[in-house]
Amino acid sequence: MEVASALKVELDLIICRKIPMPLNPEAGFGAIADDGTIFLNEELVKRIGLSRQQIDYEASKVRAEIKRRSLLYKGDRPLARVIDRTVIIIDDGLASGITMMAAVESVRHRRPREMVVAAPCASAIAVKQLERVADKVVTCTTGYMPRFAVADFYRQWYDPSDEEVLRYLNQWRMRHLPQK
Repeated sequence: MEVASALKVELDLIICRKIPMPLNPEAGFGAIADDGTIFLNEELVKRIGLSRQQIDYEASKVRAEIKRRSLLYKGDRPLARVIDRTVIIIDDGLASGITMMAAVESVRHRRPREMVVAAPCASAIAVKQLERVADKVVTCTTGYMPRFAVADFYRQWYDPSDEEVLRYLNQWRMRHLPQK
């Protein structure tokens, strides 16, 4: 929200979630965006031997959570128009880059002129992957350590609650959307 305010541009959400590995929910083998775009790390899927049934089962749980959040955060608002516009997709950090890959793929379908990925911190692996699909990747710091965790780059780390997200979105709308 702060970037959109500073640039005086439109704000929209892409609800994207990683698809967790069975028995290891912290690790993911893919991600899904709110428009149904799915990105799988095919190499990892093959290496750990996930079946189509396992992939579909894990993905169905993620889709349900995405639908819940989309309805809660966005309601029936249409997606922002991005044709021939520069789009900046921001995340709080990029560990593997998988979730951002799904977000980029999702927005790419809407034909923006330029796609910029931005995050305060990112692993070198994520930056390298995203440079292949985005026009620009911007980070404040890039980590080269073998085990990269976004939380390590913050003094205080937590996932915001739905109530907190809604409060911030409502504040944004009150300040930036025309009053009827």
